[in-house]
Amino acid sequence: MPSARRLPAALLLAALTLSACGGPQNAGQNQQEAGDQDTGAFPVTVEDASGKVAIESPPRRIVSLSPTATEMLFAVGAGDEVVAADEYSDHPKEAPTTDLSGFTPSVEAISEYNPDLVVLARDAADAAEQLRKVDVPVLLIPAATTLDEAYGQMRMLGKATGHAQQADKVADRVESDVEEIVEETTAEVGDTDLSVYHELDEGMYSATSDTFIGQVYDRFGLENIADSAEDAAGGYPQLSSEYIVEENPDLIFLSYGGDGAVEALRERPAFDSVTAVRNGDVVQLDPDVSSRWGPRVVDLAESVSEAVTAAAQEG
Repeated sequence: MPSARRLPAALLLAALTLSACGGPQNAGQNQQEAGDQDTGAFPVTVEDASGKVAIESPPRRIVSLSPTATEMLFAVGAGDEVVAADEYSDHPKEAPTTDLSGFTPSVEAISEYNPDLVVLARDAADAAEQLRKVDVPVLLIPAATTLDEAYGQMRMLGKATGHAQQADKVADRVESDVEEIVEETTAEVGDTDLSVYHELDEGMYSATSDTFIGQVYDRFGLENIADSAEDAAGGYPQLSSEYIVEENPDLIFLSYGGDGAVEALRERPAFDSVTAVRNGDVVQLDPDVSSRWGPRVVDLAESVSEAVTAAAQEG
């Protein structure tokens, strides 16, 4: 198991974002702890999913329409500059969540916040083009497929917002903690041949090793049963009950559902023969933590570590 000296990931994130998440009452303290924006570094040019983006001056009014980007912005020290976030940006609690949609962005609604930087998901290219026509800098953030991409996005957002030094520290710290969790888990359980099935929803859509969550499992040496499924090239194949039972995973992770999700899976026909079900190694992950590639990846790594350790000890 990871060492007891490590802070729980939720507390780690709070520590990382302490200097970024405070309100006006402790804004002076925030500046002292996180450091002033690197105003002398502007203009800066960063590269997003659409190419190179020039930002002339430190953003003071940021609109974030990506829950992961919102978490990253607060973590790297730009929380005080975020004036609006989309309807699903529910973390950290200080995030200024609104009814803005990240899936169908309204340029008119975004413009009401008078932003000098807008962060969008990659599939919002049309909205990005319209905003750029009125000289609003826009960053398109794709879903990371590797841990390194996630760390790179943290650093990019830090540079774009004038918090490059703080972003480097946060990315380095998160990366170090994830690697420490993996190393300690490997040292404790040794080499294993455990297999894993990740279920995204009740339709049995899964995720291969080519996805972000799949890369996390891969770091722990887990064999992903979705990798050999038909039509797995897109990264998210839909599996059948027969296939899952035949592959007989040692671990099953669910990234959805309420209190009854695990029990519902156990009751599926023939699933009582699956090793993960028989041994009680069906783990329900926090849906947000497992679907976002921000600083709370440490939480995700902790959950996977605990499950891997338990399953390995049973073997």
